[in-house]
Amino acid sequence: MPHPHLWPALVGAFVGIILLSLAAVWLVTRWKTLSKRRRWVLLSVLALVEVAYWLNVYAWFIEPNQLVVRHVEIVSEEWHGAPLRIAALSDTHVGSPHVDAARMGRIVQRVNELRPDLVVLLGDYAGSHEPEAQRSGRNQGEVLGGIATFAALRAPLGVVGVLGNHDVWYRRGTITRALEEAGVAALWNRNVVIGREGGDFVVAGLADDSTGDPDFSAALDGAEGHDTIVLSHSPDPFADMPRGPALMLAGHGHCGQVTIPLIGRPILPLRNKSYGCHLVEENGKRMYVSAGIGTSIVPVRFLNPPEIVLITIRPANAQPAIEGA
Repeated sequence: MPHPHLWPALVGAFVGIILLSLAAVWLVTRWKTLSKRRRWVLLSVLALVEVAYWLNVYAWFIEPNQLVVRHVEIVSEEWHGAPLRIAALSDTHVGSPHVDAARMGRIVQRVNELRPDLVVLLGDYAGSHEPEAQRSGRNQGEVLGGIATFAALRAPLGVVGVLGNHDVWYRRGTITRALEEAGVAALWNRNVVIGREGGDFVVAGLADDSTGDPDFSAALDGAEGHDTIVLSHSPDPFADMPRGPALMLAGHGHCGQVTIPLIGRPILPLRNKSYGCHLVEENGKRMYVSAGIGTSIVPVRFLNPPEIVLITIRPANAQPAIEGA
């Protein structure tokens, strides 16, 4: 069954196709009785309305259910160890329209097919805004079931994540426990050191920017001298990130969910709109902002499909691998 929030759109789509069909029949039956000018005016109006209708159908029902893999290569002077392949997932919003635990299982399988060294999760695993106590048992089960699918992630260096504002609104303790039970190291202003043959590195995770207090000093405590990656749900703290970390990864804004050609992204829930989407470079620092998986507020996407990001970070003096070598 469709998510309850999609029913108005489904009804609208059904009524819309009927009205468009009736309008087309009316125009065909009266075509010979209309003046040439009126024929083409009415035909143009009908064509524009139909284009708008199908664009809406695409944005409500098709693009939100797509999945793309974005391959990103970062060459950094701040990275000294062996190259590292990181798969990043953000804003899964399980329990909201388009994303349930079953779909999350398929997304996890796709991540595993990419064979990353490390998987990072960038927050907002829960859909909707209500606290845990106000949700139905079914919705609670859907949210926690979606997080439980992370237990199937396969990466030799593990899975590390941070929490987002929706997770804190749901209940921070519940989401943290669910992540840990799925084998995810859940970070909140702290870090983990990951050992490997190609050189140890640090993954530092910040507190959520809108419901907590991101603290770089605490998150990076002991990281000096290590290759470092910073995780943050929101990209806004990037402005305060000190030099040293090779890369920051973030989500939160879903790349606006909707991009209008020649206009841009009309809605970005960020203080710094220049941090809206994908690769950001500022003052010698780098950040990648993911479009995420799910939706929030309005369950639409247009020219911002759900994505898995596969990032390869390598030192500036490293030579790229040659395929087939």
